[in-house]
Amino acid sequence: MAQFQGQRKLAAILAADVVGYSRLMALDELGTHSRLKDVLAEVFRPTVKRHAGRIFKVMGDGALVEFASVNNAVDCAVELQTLLEREEQKNCEDIAIKMRIGISLGDVIVAGTDLFGNGVNVAARMESLAEPGAVCVSGNVLEHLNKSDKVTLVDLGPCLVKNIPQPVQVFQVRRKQKLHNTPAKTPSIEQDIKFCKTPDGVQIAYATTGQGPPVVSVSNWLTHLEIDFTIPMRRELVRVLSPNKQVIRYDARGSGLSDREVKDFSLDASVLDLTTVIDALGLEQVSLVGQSQGAAIAAAFAARNPDRVNKLVLCGGYARGRRMRGSKGQIAESDAFITMIREGWGKELDAYVRMFGAFFMPDANVDQLSGFTDLQRKATPPENAASIQLAIDSIDISTELSNVQASTLVLHVREDARAPFEEGRRMAAGIPNARFVPLEGRNHVMLVDDPSLERFLNEVSKFLE
Repeated sequence: MAQFQGQRKLAAILAADVVGYSRLMALDELGTHSRLKDVLAEVFRPTVKRHAGRIFKVMGDGALVEFASVNNAVDCAVELQTLLEREEQKNCEDIAIKMRIGISLGDVIVAGTDLFGNGVNVAARMESLAEPGAVCVSGNVLEHLNKSDKVTLVDLGPCLVKNIPQPVQVFQVRRKQKLHNTPAKTPSIEQDIKFCKTPDGVQIAYATTGQGPPVVSVSNWLTHLEIDFTIPMRRELVRVLSPNKQVIRYDARGSGLSDREVKDFSLDASVLDLTTVIDALGLEQVSLVGQSQGAAIAAAFAARNPDRVNKLVLCGGYARGRRMRGSKGQIAESDAFITMIREGWGKELDAYVRMFGAFFMPDANVDQLSGFTDLQRKATPPENAASIQLAIDSIDISTELSNVQASTLVLHVREDARAPFEEGRRMAAGIPNARFVPLEGRNHVMLVDDPSLERFLNEVSKFLE
């Protein structure tokens, strides 16, 4: 192999990317283009210049910047996120320009004004790991970073990232002081919460949002009507549908605002909860959206009540729970997960946070994992969670799928670790004339900047029109 003759150098590379750019462009192409142009001219470029950086590449929704110093790169990233947070207050949350930023120190190849190589690649991977408004850096950046009273770094551990053969140590940069006089934003979704009682005496909490043809979001793994909107996948589904639909959500027995002291968590009991909510609202016919085990509950209701379901959306679902798939390995996995629930429910230790979250959102950062774990802890006590998990793993509606008559859309993430892609495919194949849409990614609970979330929302909103 010929030896490389060009110029190389060591550089700190900052990669920045606009969160949800495709969604923003779909909402308002001209407005988004104008806002991003202003952000680049009035915020991004001047801040980079102040910190002695050089922008060497600008993409439609991001940029790459070179620094001679990792300290300058990190200071620049923190200031950028602070300024963007201020800018965000001028716009509603739906259209605000947010960025993810990643920084790496590495060897790069100089090609005119452009740079290539491992340092650039790793910076891009750090950016993909950052949450909206946050900064992630590689471990070698930390080695050269001066101590600061403005930021602290949280160790996210070694992460395997695309096209990088060895795990990369990742740290999230946190500002020690937030902006003053900036109230925390809460989701701008109003809901009306009421209660109904099942025939077996369980109080079920349900909420309605919006007006129009009714769409019921079937309760799945541990909901809580008061704090569900902290999960982007749940929040954005309601936000997309509620302008022209009445969206109905509920907390299943044993979780959220519904009765906690419950013994029966079976599939039949779950279908009873759904039936009770629909009846309480006096609805003759509804559309259903079921995610995870909620897909099995929705499909079972549709199969047993064909005249009451207009359209059926199933995402990340399965007809057979782990214990029903004919595999000793799957049963052992079910046992292990139930043991983990009983031993570590709600603990704030990183090990438990990561174990719980890794099943649902392997691409999440530490804050996202902690938030999801906190929701689970508040949604139900450990004894209920273990019983619910056992019931979920014992589901089998394989023989009922052929009885579904409603028009059906089935979506499934290809590398979903929580619900295997093959189970989603089997579910679609078992329902007459169901349309199957594979989604790229591996998060069972899709993250706010997950490309599959945009596709999911678009497909569901079009299907339910």
